[in-house]
Amino acid sequence: MPVHEDAAALRDDLVRLRRRLHAEPEIGLDLPRTQEKVLAALDGLPLELSLGDALTSVTGVLRGARPGPTLLLRGDMDALPVQERTGLDFASRVDGAMHACGHDMHTAMLVGAAHLLAARRDELAGDVIFMFQPGEEGWDGSAAMIAEGVLDAAGPKPAAAYALHVFSAAVPHGVFTARPGTTMAASDGLEVTVVGSGGHGARPHRAKDPIPVACEIVTALQTLVTRQSDIFDPVVLTVGSFHAGTRRNVIPDTARFEATLRTFSAQAKSRTKDAAITLARSIAQAHGLRAEVTYTDGYPMTVNDPRETAFVGDTITDVLGEHRFRPLANPLPGSEDFSRVLQQVPGAFVLLGAGNGTTDNHSPLAQFDDAVLSDGAAVLAELALRRDRNAPAGQVECRDSDSTEQIEQNQTRH
Repeated sequence: MPVHEDAAALRDDLVRLRRRLHAEPEIGLDLPRTQEKVLAALDGLPLELSLGDALTSVTGVLRGARPGPTLLLRGDMDALPVQERTGLDFASRVDGAMHACGHDMHTAMLVGAAHLLAARRDELAGDVIFMFQPGEEGWDGSAAMIAEGVLDAAGPKPAAAYALHVFSAAVPHGVFTARPGTTMAASDGLEVTVVGSGGHGARPHRAKDPIPVACEIVTALQTLVTRQSDIFDPVVLTVGSFHAGTRRNVIPDTARFEATLRTFSAQAKSRTKDAAITLARSIAQAHGLRAEVTYTDGYPMTVNDPRETAFVGDTITDVLGEHRFRPLANPLPGSEDFSRVLQQVPGAFVLLGAGNGTTDNHSPLAQFDDAVLSDGAAVLAELALRRDRNAPAGQVECRDSDSTEQIEQNQTRH
């Protein structure tokens, strides 16, 4: 049978696996129960399996019967520190943890692809690495798996790498989308501690109040973005944490805030980094205080290879129909640690609409439709089966007539 028909036959098994994962989410690099479920779902397949040391990853290698390029397929497995409020009968049973970003979907789809490809070893040219990754949500699990040798698991380095990611609202339901070049932003961290001198709230002139100075820095950072950034090379700056003081009548010694900076080019990143550090220190100094500034490099930009992106679009169109793939017009400001893989291996990060369009990823109300599981598994398997035919030389063009107007550009993942 065609791959997508076999994938449809696996649907019930994939739904059961996905719901078991969803009901028992785990956060970070240590996902022992998730790893156990994945290993059970892969049991009996002709895979060379290895487990991580620094993290509970699972790496499987399937050897094709014919010579060909090595391919890597990735699925992330970790959840978020979110209290689920969906009311689903398979909702999270773990307090304060939820698969609010659909990684349970990714894991189930990758398991499905492993089953589909194992049944077709005789057709498979080359080897396939299945990368089941913990710690995507801010833990840099991809870098840890690379350090432990996932790219060398089959011997030769992969010729291409692919990952699917579901979205609950930013992509139309059932539609796959991708673009050549920058697809997701780089995401870095900015931490500022304004150091002053505490005192009584009734006598601020005898203290050095850090709170208004920190507030001024936050406001000035917003102006910096709008006045020092090219609108065609944008920067997104968000302050997500601000802490100061203990009581309303006590001026504290320090005020501290944390921000993320998202950029789409190396030039914008370097320029914004230098400007933000200088701004924070200068404003504090102007008020007679001191700013301690830490800038942390996070995930790099996720950059799709043009040839591989075109190959993905052609494959999805051929397997599922022309209406199921639309080029992504613009990059998304979220970030993704699959970027680590794409820095070393040409490939593509592909988005899939799987929600009802009303709640975003990371929401405690986010829901994902099990109906797309078999299609995701089929696409991953077909990419492996067709990869030896070589990606076309053309690039995906984003035309106004077929671009995803419905894709919101403010969808963020971290």
